Amino acid sequence: MMLSRPPRPNLTPFVDLLWASDDAVPSNPKASAKEIVLPTGATHIVFRLGETPLQLYAAPDDTTAQDIGNALIGGPRAGSYIKATSNREPTVGIMLRPGAAELMLGVSALDLAERHTRIDDIWSHAQIDEIRTRLQETLNLEERLSIIEGYLLIRLPRMQGIHPLIMHSLEQFRLSSPVGKVVEKSGFSHRYFTKLFTETVGLRPKTYCRVLRFGRILDRIQSEPNIGWAALAIDEGYADQAHLNRDFQAFTSLTPGAYRKAAPTAPRHIPLP
Repeated sequence: MMLSRPPRPNLTPFVDLLWASDDAVPSNPKASAKEIVLPTGATHIVFRLGETPLQLYAAPDDTTAQDIGNALIGGPRAGSYIKATSNREPTVGIMLRPGAAELMLGVSALDLAERHTRIDDIWSHAQIDEIRTRLQETLNLEERLSIIEGYLLIRLPRMQGIHPLIMHSLEQFRLSSPVGKVVEKSGFSHRYFTKLFTETVGLRPKTYCRVLRFGRILDRIQSEPNIGWAALAIDEGYADQAHLNRDFQAFTSLTPGAYRKAAPTAPRHIPLP
């Protein structure tokens, strides 16, 4: 079972989504033991409430996984990663808005990018233990969301807003505005804009826009399963279908046809055979 919802209004500028799952190991012996997780461009905070840590594989055919931890920050990414799915645990997660990582965590998004970081490398062990203990004390998913929301609200008085230039740029990029035009209208140099955006969001502007566009492709495939690739490419501003194919393989290591054949129930989580 999984529950997700937006945060309270005063957290909305910084937090996109709260979620909690009461996962168990799949009973189906044929279920996939690994999955490819595709990038969203966002920073994620995750608390696994059991004793089994998150495990990642370096390659699809690896048989040995690396233990990452039970309290983690998944930084903004432009690349996918492979995680074990046979060791599921009850989990509580927070998806931060782009640009909010340093305000919420005290660490630059660029320092978190393209990797997982243990939260106890940033916050104290005592604080992490307290959060996990409080979350473990209830089995109710809504109560767990309220608990984690309470810890976020404690940090709120010390937080300033996201830089107005970044806020405006993120909105323009969400509307598919070209990077060059957004930089030009900002009144700042391309160098300054790129430096500020990359340090705040964790990805360079053009890379971030590629991740956004690819995310729209995944969402369209899920909502319109019969749509053709050529039509998708044109609708989302790719030069042609070959351009879409190259981006697809760069992000997923799969061809579009192989992705559709895998038929993932969650568009950014691809089960591996």
